[in-house]
Amino acid sequence: MTDAVVFDLDGVIVDSEPVWEEVRRAYVAAHSGTWQPDTQRRLMGMSTGEWSRHLSDDLGVDRTAEQVAAEVVGEMARRYAQRVPLIDGADEVVRRLAARWPLGLASSSPTRLIAAALAATGLTDAFGATLSTEETAHGKPAPDVYLAVAARLGVEPARCVAVEDSSNGVRSAAAAGMRVVAVPHAAYPLDPEAERLAAVVLPSIDALTPEVVAG
Repeated sequence: MTDAVVFDLDGVIVDSEPVWEEVRRAYVAAHSGTWQPDTQRRLMGMSTGEWSRHLSDDLGVDRTAEQVAAEVVGEMARRYAQRVPLIDGADEVVRRLAARWPLGLASSSPTRLIAAALAATGLTDAFGATLSTEETAHGKPAPDVYLAVAARLGVEPARCVAVEDSSNGVRSAAAAGMRVVAVPHAAYPLDPEAERLAAVVLPSIDALTPEVVAG
């Protein structure tokens, strides 16, 4: 029985992972750091505090974690002010599901970028609870943000369906006890172990029908 649906934002509703990669990759290069082959995969799902420390401490960026966070998020906000890259049909899917279930949003994006993305896509009112991992003790793959959103919705996690695109996101929602529908990005495929945690893997967000959610 499904009583609520909890969406991730980046990679599910907005095609922002390539933008994040472009911005952070350029930032690392501009500040004497070294981008590693697995960096983008590792960063996906990390909270702002976690990825900014990773860039500063592990990739050799010559800025403090606080400076990294402020400057990278500032550049993302500038990009969003120009254009929020809505995934085709994602807004319609969200509205369709909102007509039947309470919706939550569990995102690794900073609160200001969540607000900007939802406002630009006209989806602010579709979600009964939105939360950034900025406000939880641990980012994904820890279950904190999914557990907190379920609590805010007043729904048991086991009665929630989570919609995720990344390996760490799938791990996070599964660890929270939710049934996970995965919609992986073509450029960032799921790790085999994470894919096994998903109940359903869809080719695109427009395949997310009420029937799939209901199971």
